[in-house]
Formats: sequence, C-alpha cells, structure tokens
Amino acid sequence: MKTGTKSILFGVHCFFLHPLFVAYSWKKLYGFPYDLRLWMAFFLHDFGYIGKNMMDDAVGETHPEFGAKIMTFLFGKKWGDFTLFHSRYYAKKYNAEPSKLCFADKLSFVYTPKWLYMLSAELSGEINEYLQNAQKSDSKHWTPTNFDKDKWHSQLKQYMLDWVQTHKDGAEDTWTKKRHESCDK
Repeated sequence: MKTGTKSILFGVHCFFLHPLFVAYSWKKLYGFPYDLRLWMAFFLHDFGYIGKNMMDDAVGETHPEFGAKIMTFLFGKKWGDFTLFHSRYYAKKYNAEPSKLCFADKLSFVYTPKWLYMLSAELSGEINEYLQNAQKSDSKHWTPTNFDKDKWHSQLKQYMLDWVQTHKDGAEDTWTKKRHESCDK
C-alpha cells in the first residue's frame, strides 16, 4: 500500500481524525465552523494523497487538486479554491493568499497530541520522509534535526505556530519556497 493511502487510512492525514483537529483549529482561529461546506473541506482537502507514493515529492504535492475538484463540483469555484489553497505551495504558484483552511490545517499539527501524531506517522511510514526532509534547510526558520524525532516534532510545532501567527492576517508568505516545478501546469 502506498504511503499516501496509508496516511489517509491510519496516518497523520487519517480521514476520521485529522479533519477533527482541523475543525478544532478552525474554532480556535475563527469560531465554530457552522457551515457544512467547511466540514466538507475539512474532510476532503487531503484526499488527494490516496495513491501517492510519497507525501512531499512533486506528485504528492499535487494532493490538493482532488479535494478542490470535488469542492468545485459540489459548491463552485470559490470553495474549490478554498480547498486548493490550503496548500501554501499552490497559493504561491497562483500568486494567491493561502485560504483560511491553510491556517487551520497547519495549526492542527499543534493540537494533535504528540503521541497520536507520532504513532500515526510511524504506522504509515510518513515519519521517514518527514525526517529526511527535515535535514534540508534553506531558511532562517528551520534547523536540520539530525533524524531526532522529538527534536523534529518540537521544532515543527513551533514552526507551525509561528507561521500561522505571522501570516494569518495576510502578511506575505516569504517562508514558503517553491519546491517542485511539476506543481506548475
């Protein structure tokens, strides 16, 4: 089974857990999400990981497209874009602001209990890719973690808090770098 599929079934993007932490983060940022379309976006935004070999390679980075297509079909372009731009990379590609879903999604990492996140990441195998990626640093906002899981988790938690705090009110995202040209169509 491919890593992306495992992530959706029982990994860090688990279809019955991750959306709840996104909803909780939304509540913390914007108030309770009464709109059914928000709940649909919470559940669909990462479904494009299904069938992906990796999470953060050029193919895995296209994961927002699937949920965005469903949301566009169901609720129109505005909601499709809302879902598509939960990805900082897609927002940057299209010179758009990240959607509010992006901020709730990133903050969900902070509210997911460490033990649950790490267990999910281990079960799905995602942790290996994440730790490998954590060794790369071209930013003043990240220090390579030397494959130390606790250090990685702690640093990523702080990074997500800082990124959301810095950008949620519309500040230009100078932290996110374009990684894969295949994100360009």
